[in-house]
Amino acid sequence: MNLNLLNTEIQAYINANLETDATTILLKKSKFEHVSLAEIAEQLEAKQRCKKKLPTWHDTANIYFPNKLNIEQTSSEQAAEYKSMIIAGQSLLDLTGGFGVDSFYFSKQVKHVTHCEISEELSAIVAHNFKQLQVDNIQVHSGDGLRYLEETNQKFDWIYLDPSRRHDAKGKVFFLSDCLPNVPEYLDHIFDHTDNILIKLSPMLDITQAISELKCVKAIHVIAVNNEVKELLFVLRKKYASEISVQTINLTKTGEQHFSFGLDEEQLAMPNYADIQNYVYEPNAAILKSGAFRLVATKLKLHKLHRHSHLYTSTELIEFPGRIFKVNKVIPYQKKLLKKEIYRLKCNVATRNFPETVSQLKSKFHLKDGGELYLFFTTNSQNEKVVITSVKA
Repeated sequence: MNLNLLNTEIQAYINANLETDATTILLKKSKFEHVSLAEIAEQLEAKQRCKKKLPTWHDTANIYFPNKLNIEQTSSEQAAEYKSMIIAGQSLLDLTGGFGVDSFYFSKQVKHVTHCEISEELSAIVAHNFKQLQVDNIQVHSGDGLRYLEETNQKFDWIYLDPSRRHDAKGKVFFLSDCLPNVPEYLDHIFDHTDNILIKLSPMLDITQAISELKCVKAIHVIAVNNEVKELLFVLRKKYASEISVQTINLTKTGEQHFSFGLDEEQLAMPNYADIQNYVYEPNAAILKSGAFRLVATKLKLHKLHRHSHLYTSTELIEFPGRIFKVNKVIPYQKKLLKKEIYRLKCNVATRNFPETVSQLKSKFHLKDGGELYLFFTTNSQNEKVVITSVKA
């Protein structure tokens, strides 16, 4: 951590170049002592990445930024604020503190937060930034969080951890045992110091697999931001053995979309199927990740198109946690017919339970991206391949 980067002149230079490509800074001649152009470029690029994701850090004077990888890996402020609403009490231990965004928001809900970070440099950066942010109820500890837990007798109201995937873990599908720390291995030890654990997990992780690796899971929160799943949150309660509740939320520019259910409910749900009616509904990414494919139909009184299509339909328009489309036409998937109907159209293409990919279909029918028309290539309740032409409702 080079504190010379916080000099007034250098900070003014960084702020004056916030719209500049950081790599071009490296081509200029340095006019500052004790600070390299590479360090300035790194600060500039990291601050630029914080503009939308971490506006509080971006807009606060004399914040010291870590490298861009730390910024990429940290929670957004939207997600961190939502996360903080899950917890309450007097004390929380953040075992894997990182850049401190989650700890910052936890400190608004509990009296005292302990932030552990294994990187000595990042820990020093976080301690400095908390002072700039005028936070005085977070204790920053430089060192391994699990080691800290071994050396303390304190019991916390909550323990939070954000395990990272091991670099040597292969493939898209991975397990909690592929992460650091290995949560299943240390779970009993963590429960010795708390009754409540909150775990942030990668959206790539399979929810059913994670449940099988853990125990005492009380709730799962699936967080999407602008229809992109960012975090899975698992709430564990010591000795809990009842039904798991699932909360899905999509944080958008215009509001929040919520859908909640019990895990057993989805297994028991019996949706109705029907032909495509006046409106078609596409659930948001958080719901799709949660696996609530049948409950969307039964809870919202919609018809499902097909067991595997995950599109829904109705005659009358309803409020819906996702995108809604007004159906123009349903066309059988017959190449000659479709060449007359959709060839060379400017449109938005999606597939649901369909054997061909979007890129294959665009190539086959020479479709161009854009416009107000939406085409869904899917399978209907009669197990027939069809194309739905529609516009946003």
